[in-house]
Amino acid sequence: MKNYVLLSVILLLASCSATSNNTQNDIPNQFSEWLIPINQVKDGGPGKDGIPSIDNPQFTDASAASFLNDDDLVVGIVKGNIAKAYPHLVLDWHEVVNDEINGAFFTLNYCPLTGTAFAWESKTKDTRTTFGVSGLLYNANLIMYDRNTDSNWSQLRLECVNGELINDEPKLYSVVETDWKTWKSLYPNTQVLGTQTGFSRNYGNSPYGDYATNNNRFIFRPEITNAALPSKERIYAIIDDGTSKVYQFSNFNGGKAIKDSFNGNDYLIVGNEKLMYGFKLEGDYSNLMFEYGLDNNSEVIFKDNEGNKWSIFGKVIEGPREGETLTQVKSVMSYWFAIAAFYPNPGIYSN
Repeated sequence: MKNYVLLSVILLLASCSATSNNTQNDIPNQFSEWLIPINQVKDGGPGKDGIPSIDNPQFTDASAASFLNDDDLVVGIVKGNIAKAYPHLVLDWHEVVNDEINGAFFTLNYCPLTGTAFAWESKTKDTRTTFGVSGLLYNANLIMYDRNTDSNWSQLRLECVNGELINDEPKLYSVVETDWKTWKSLYPNTQVLGTQTGFSRNYGNSPYGDYATNNNRFIFRPEITNAALPSKERIYAIIDDGTSKVYQFSNFNGGKAIKDSFNGNDYLIVGNEKLMYGFKLEGDYSNLMFEYGLDNNSEVIFKDNEGNKWSIFGKVIEGPREGETLTQVKSVMSYWFAIAAFYPNPGIYSN
């Protein structure tokens, strides 16, 4: 079992290495071709699996999650009638959780340096696999490897960037990031990833100190910076064909359902001060009029003029279209600087 002191030393070394100029010779190059500039791939310090993935996650009921405060951030997923929450305070120390719900195997991955979380199918070459932390970074963002082929995957590019599976894209599962109070009010029967991980960590204390709130602090500085918004402002980003548009929490004060157009597509973004999520509007869904509206003791968060009531995952919970779902989009909660680095000059929504 790795101890807290050891990991703290590793992270300190990683921080110190941020000032060094990594070269191609510093990076494991088991495959010669990379989709990203290899001189911009940084050695994070801890090494491959130095930040251990959670491969046997243990969950507790919401009522027993006393280690969580209402304002702690979680990443939530719902499949069928099962909801799960993955707290940042655990993900900060592990970054990758290999999990399953009702036989659907997926990898929940989170990069604390860019504030980005995705879930994608744990399968490569049509074979079940798991993912781990490679120890490498690109634009301060997590690079994972799959244990089936040892290929490297850039999290925010949503693409395999090196190895046998180069150019492959993962199959995404929908996840929502919000605070614990909001998530448990929507899904009171949620399961919660606990702190009994098999590793000794000081969960609740970030290994990165004030990194999440200090706009001037970078451990690894991205190649591209953009001063349009504060670097560490948490925004919601829709990603489409190499471009992006971002939405700020200030756009959703009091709760709103906003229709917007971007890159030739129509979107619906629903949110409040704690939560944002979006969908592509296609077919007759484009003609519906949506409004934000919570139902007490329900997962309903918005409604439409036909009388349908929708969950934050875009599924009709009640109404004439019960069971129908809106089209999911590639999207993520992120620090502003990360989206600006991966998708230069992103659009910024303005009311």
